[in-house]
Amino acid sequence: MLTIHAAPLVLPGGAAAVVNGAVAVDGDRVAALGPYEEVVAAHPAARVRRWPGLITPGLRQDRPRELLTRCYHPDPREADELGELPVWGVEFERLAATMDTARRAGSVRRGLQRMLRHGTTHLAGPLDAEDPALRTAVARSGLVRVPPPPTPPGPPDLDPFAAGGDLARTAGAPLTVGGRADLAVFDVPDEAALYAAGARACVATVLAGRLVHRAR
Repeated sequence: MLTIHAAPLVLPGGAAAVVNGAVAVDGDRVAALGPYEEVVAAHPAARVRRWPGLITPGLRQDRPRELLTRCYHPDPREADELGELPVWGVEFERLAATMDTARRAGSVRRGLQRMLRHGTTHLAGPLDAEDPALRTAVARSGLVRVPPPPTPPGPPDLDPFAAGGDLARTAGAPLTVGGRADLAVFDVPDEAALYAAGARACVATVLAGRLVHRAR
């Protein structure tokens, strides 16, 4: 079923922003992109999802291997003991020393889910092809694999904007008609507010046309 994602602002990446814009998605592809009234008129039978804030391309996470293999993503049932944030450093090493395969695989899956909640649709390599838990979880996630860029400064962060890059640098690929429908929605009014709030403002992520994260 064709779906139109509409928001007060669409930032396609590589093209001009569209005020009161919309992105029509058919299967895993972008079928149309432009002003809301024009897109709806061209596809009157489409389902419409209205979002707050702005729509952008899905984001690229440049350091997925560190986020998935050098830290532990606690299960919600472990919140009293470990908290809700990724566990790094000495505490991670302590956990890793006794962690079985099932617990490690669960951490990887939760890490990928948390990336989706930050608008991520693309993962930059390298990812360890010899690591079964990592290989299987990434393959099942549907996230796009792309070549690695230069390593950004600072520690890894689930927020792809944390290293200071703008949307042009951080987007996985621009939204274009006929291209893959990988997009993110952020509850902020404009691009400057997006950088100030970071990817934690993400309220929805669409991966190859599928709504894989929705915060509201």
